[in-house]
Amino acid sequence: MNARKIIIDTDPGQDDAVAILLALASSELEVLGITAVAGNVPLPLTSKNARVICELAGRGDVPVFAGCDRPLARELVTAEYVHGKSGLDGIALPDPKMPLQAQHGVDFIIETLRAQPEGTVTLCPLGPLTNIATAFERAPDIIARVAEIVLMGGAYFEVGNVTPAAEFNIYVDPEAAQIVFRSGVPIVVMPLDVTHKVLTTRARVEAFRALGTRPGHAVASWTDFFERYDMAKYGSEGAPLHDPCVIAYLLRPGLFNGRHVNVEIETEGRFTRGMTVVDWWHVTGREANAMFIGDVDADGFYALLTERIGQL
Repeated sequence: MNARKIIIDTDPGQDDAVAILLALASSELEVLGITAVAGNVPLPLTSKNARVICELAGRGDVPVFAGCDRPLARELVTAEYVHGKSGLDGIALPDPKMPLQAQHGVDFIIETLRAQPEGTVTLCPLGPLTNIATAFERAPDIIARVAEIVLMGGAYFEVGNVTPAAEFNIYVDPEAAQIVFRSGVPIVVMPLDVTHKVLTTRARVEAFRALGTRPGHAVASWTDFFERYDMAKYGSEGAPLHDPCVIAYLLRPGLFNGRHVNVEIETEGRFTRGMTVVDWWHVTGREANAMFIGDVDADGFYALLTERIGQL
């Protein structure tokens, strides 16, 4: 069976890093490239962090591109208060030796979708949707060529994590999210509703450390660092590994359950900027445009993640 071709669009972030490692460890996936976007930390750090992660996985062959350094119409909001100053706080890793590609990330997305057979490339956004929306606006012909978008972002029952109404990735660039959700591309959404069900526990973190590998130690150290924020905020036993849900869905969709619904993005509300307005109960009559995931087998998720990280 041929590997599924994907482009990872990301703003690493410790949980982004775990997602990238999971993808690079999985032969079922062919990572055509990684495009960095400003989000958790500014673009110079996200583009650096993506290369650090590739080298940690022994995959300096995966091309990394810098994309957009700010949202379409807003000032950039970052999240160092969660991820630390570098975005990958928790363990000291060497600066990358692999080069950052000269091509802009948006141009790479456009060029790749035009070059690959139609319907064979899946986009995997793990951060704000600025790069994807910019590519769609600049080259509308590529929209029909996308097989699927599987993204981390939004919330419904879990409401917001950066404001009372909004999840961080959507909040940072709601205009971009609106473009993507209205594009007509098949979309699968990993919202807080599902990511908050894959919490780290001491046993799960120590299972990564017990792998005895550099990637395993890094994952354990990253989760040790960033879980402190969520544990204090939510009073939970651990922290959610948001972004690996995207890659886990590609590998084991049976671990997840959701509902095909309409999702609109609030761009104008005084208190609700970036809210994902999810028609969970089908009350609006608006056409469904996304599979909105609401449940997950957390034990199966961590078993997959630990197994694959152990293969690096």
